[in-house]
Amino acid sequence: MDACYNKFSLMIPRYTPPDIGRIWTEEYRFQKMLEVELLACEALSRLGIVPAAAVRRIRRKAKLDVQRIGKREGRTRHDVVAFLEELAHHVGPDAQYLHLGLTSSDALDTATGVQLKESVAILLRDLEKLRRAVRRKAIRYKQTVCMGRTHGVHAEPTTWGLKLAVSYAELTRALRLLSDAGKQVSVGKISGAVGTYAHLNPAVEKYICRKLGLTPAPISTQVVPRDGYAVFLCAVAAVGGMLERFATEIRHLQRTEVLEAEEPFGQGQTGSSAMPHKRNPVACERVSGLARLLRGYGVASLENIALWHERDITHSSVERVILPDAVIVLDYMLLEMTRVVQGMKVYPQRMRSNVGLTRGLIFSESVLLALMKKGLTRVEAYKIVQRNALAAWKGGADFQTRLRADRDVSTRLSRRELEGCFDLKRHTKHVNFIFRRVGLS
Repeated sequence: MDACYNKFSLMIPRYTPPDIGRIWTEEYRFQKMLEVELLACEALSRLGIVPAAAVRRIRRKAKLDVQRIGKREGRTRHDVVAFLEELAHHVGPDAQYLHLGLTSSDALDTATGVQLKESVAILLRDLEKLRRAVRRKAIRYKQTVCMGRTHGVHAEPTTWGLKLAVSYAELTRALRLLSDAGKQVSVGKISGAVGTYAHLNPAVEKYICRKLGLTPAPISTQVVPRDGYAVFLCAVAAVGGMLERFATEIRHLQRTEVLEAEEPFGQGQTGSSAMPHKRNPVACERVSGLARLLRGYGVASLENIALWHERDITHSSVERVILPDAVIVLDYMLLEMTRVVQGMKVYPQRMRSNVGLTRGLIFSESVLLALMKKGLTRVEAYKIVQRNALAAWKGGADFQTRLRADRDVSTRLSRRELEGCFDLKRHTKHVNFIFRRVGLS
């Protein structure tokens, strides 16, 4: 297996994170906030500020009831205060050591860093699964000739394997993009009300982040800087766009008049309430639609960068929606596209039939270049080839027959030379080279 493929396989974490939906439940969020508070007590104990016995008692007694926190928040109008009140209810007198020198965002942002880190691990894992599925199909159909299209119009022949190799290369870039962006948000901060460590030793932050597998934010205000979140969510949107491009390709190829490939259609599945014959590309259409949602989340994250002074809360309500939704939506899209690729139906005979649909017009560039080699300028050769191509479009003789009957062509190209211009092998001779270059072999 190629070095590039191995490199990105190593990005996939060896541990199994929880289900991506559970990561973003209220229960899980409060549990991570609790871990931050307990680790803060441990760190302060190591500095001689909190008695070790108190830390042991706090750990033993600490528990959370999310419903009770919700009721408390209805009164306090502040989720972290409600969380701390509920924790104090169980811990008792030792609660005086909780949240010592911390501000709400110390617990919130650091817990969010854990949630994002674990979400990225799942996204990378499922992205790799999709890449492997595409890899298998690309190798299988490496030499399966099909039509390449530009502007939706037949251009020149390519192979179905090369089309899939484009997606494989995209997914390889997506792995790098998400991995790098994930580092931007796998950060924590325990620096106090305006980020100055006024009531905390920076060693507390270092200890907590190390225990949670996070990087301490190099500098923070009351919050972790939001440009990192924007980088991450824009990366998520970009990966969604890559999946949309792939899904759109399949949607076009599934059109009745093209019908070169189809997404899977399950036993008992229906395509229309009115038309029993319908087999619609609904999975790919869902992926295309959800990509629009991700782009919107990317824009919202960019709006969250500019906060007043050391912090306001205009970002907070937005992030409660866009962070969980973005990672859950992208993971769904990855799983859906993996299912599509694994069960996709491919019709090589239809592909070959479509290659011949224009009766040879797709080889016009080969004829153009062959005439230029005989001494014609590009303008002169282009006029000759286009004249015959337009006539072939209108019907009658096929393109090669028309060219053979044109003295401007026949006096310059022998029959054998002209036939050579219509050789499909010209369009597939470098497939192996391209595959090797993108790590497919």
